[in-house]
Amino acid sequence: MLPMNGQYKWLLAVLGSLLLLGGCASRPVNPPIEKVDADSGYRLATRQEHFRNQETLVVLAFSGGGTRAAAFSYGLLEFLRKTEILRANGERVRLLDAVGVITGVSGGSFTALAYGLYGDQLFTDYEQRFLKRDVQGMIIGRAFNPANWGNLTSTGWGRSELAADLYDEILFNGATFADLDRGKGPLILASATDISTGARLVFDQTLFDALCSDLNAVRLSRAAAASSAVPVVLSPVTFNNYGGTCNYSPPPWLKIFADSATYARTADRAKRDMDELLGLADGANRPYLHLFDGGVADNLGMRAVLSVLELTEALYLANIPSQLDKVRRIVVFVVNSLSVPKTYFDKSEKPPGIMTLLLKASGVPIDHFSYETMELLKDTAARWQVMRKLRHSAELGGNTDPEVTKALKVPDIDIHAIDVSFAALKDKAEFDYLNELPTSFVLPDEAVDRLRAAAGGIVMQSPEFHQLLQDIGAQIIPETVSPPATGSAE
Repeated sequence: MLPMNGQYKWLLAVLGSLLLLGGCASRPVNPPIEKVDADSGYRLATRQEHFRNQETLVVLAFSGGGTRAAAFSYGLLEFLRKTEILRANGERVRLLDAVGVITGVSGGSFTALAYGLYGDQLFTDYEQRFLKRDVQGMIIGRAFNPANWGNLTSTGWGRSELAADLYDEILFNGATFADLDRGKGPLILASATDISTGARLVFDQTLFDALCSDLNAVRLSRAAAASSAVPVVLSPVTFNNYGGTCNYSPPPWLKIFADSATYARTADRAKRDMDELLGLADGANRPYLHLFDGGVADNLGMRAVLSVLELTEALYLANIPSQLDKVRRIVVFVVNSLSVPKTYFDKSEKPPGIMTLLLKASGVPIDHFSYETMELLKDTAARWQVMRKLRHSAELGGNTDPEVTKALKVPDIDIHAIDVSFAALKDKAEFDYLNELPTSFVLPDEAVDRLRAAAGGIVMQSPEFHQLLQDIGAQIIPETVSPPATGSAE
C-alpha cells in the first residue's frame, strides 16, 4: 500500500480541474466464456503437472508495500536462484526450481507476475525496467499531461488504466495470463480487493469461472494495477461480470458440507470463501466489479494459502479427494516488507492531522492482521503435527470415541513456515534503515540493493529454514549460496 505523500497530494489537487473536461477513452473489457472447462485455463489443477516435486509444494507469499515490497521479494528470488541444495539421494536442486506457487499483493504482485512471465530472464533487467525507475513520478507526470486529461475523466478509463498502460510499456509488454498459461513456471496468484464486499479477488481461472469470463485474455498489467490501486490516489479497476451465463456450478463438496453438521466447524471458513465466490456469480445483479488494492483484504498474500489448507483439512475429514492429496510437505516463505516507522505523536499535545489519521486508520488494522495471518499459518502447522503424533501414539491406539477420531484426523502434510521480514534482521542498523523506507513506487538505488541483500541474509539466518533442510536430509552446496550483491543482479 502507498502513503499519501506530497506527490500524491499534487495528483489529487489536479483532479478537480479534470472534471471540467470530457473523456472518450474506454477500458479493456474482459471477454466472456460460453461454458466452464475445469481442466483448462490458468489454475492450480492445470499447473500441477509442471511442479518439479509432487510431494513437496513450495509457496512464496509476497506482501504489499510498493517498490519496497517488489525489491524485497525480488531479493528472495535472487537468493533461491543462487542457492543449490544436495539431497540425501545425491540430487542437486536449485531452490528456485522447487517453487510451485507464488502469491503477490500490491508491490509484491509486480515481482510475482514478472517472474511468472520471464522466468530467469527477469534477473537480467528487472532492476532497470522497474525497481530502479521512478514509476511513481512517471504516473504523476502522465496524470498532469493535458493530453491524458480527457481520458482521465471518462467513466470507463481512470488513473489505474493510465498506470496499467505504463506498466505494459516498462515491464509487461502487453502480456496476458495466456502467456503464463503457456509457460512452465509456477502458478502466480495476484490478488485485489472487491470494493463492494471487501472480499479477496484472486486472478485465477477458478474464480473467473464464476464470472463466466476468460482470464487468459486479461493483461498482466491490469492485474498488477488492480492489486496496487491505492484508494483515492488511484482509481478502481473495473471488470465485467457475466456470472450466470456459462452454466457455472459450485463444487459438489459444498452441498455435502452445507447439509451435514458433522463437518460444519471444520469447513466453516471454506464454505465462507465459496459463498463469496458464488456471490460473484450473480452477474445479473452485479454486472461490474470494481477492484482496488489487494492489501486491504490481505496484505501478506497469505489468505489464499490459508484457504487452501482449511479446505484441504475439511475435505480430508470428509474423505473427499483434494488437489493436495499427493503433497506431503508444504513450505511457505512469507516475504513481509511491513515496516513500522517511528512516530512522535505522543510527544506533542496536538494530535496528528486528518490525513495522517486517515492513513493510520487504514494501515494499523492491516499491519495487525498481517501478524495474525502469519500466526494462523504457524498454528495450523503446529496443530497438524501434534494431532498426527497423537493419532499414532500408543496411548490412543485403542481409541473408539468417534469425536476423538474426528479431532485427530488431519492431513498427513508437514507445514514449514519461514518468516522473511525486517523483524528477523540481526543487524539493528540495517533494520532501522529498511524500517524507515517509504511505501512508494520510487526508492533510491541504494535502498533497492539493500532490500535485495537483506532477503537472502534473513533466510540464511532463519532457524526454520535450517530445520527444513535437516528434516529433508539436505544441505546447501557452499559455493552456490550468497546473498544478492549490491549493483547488478547478475
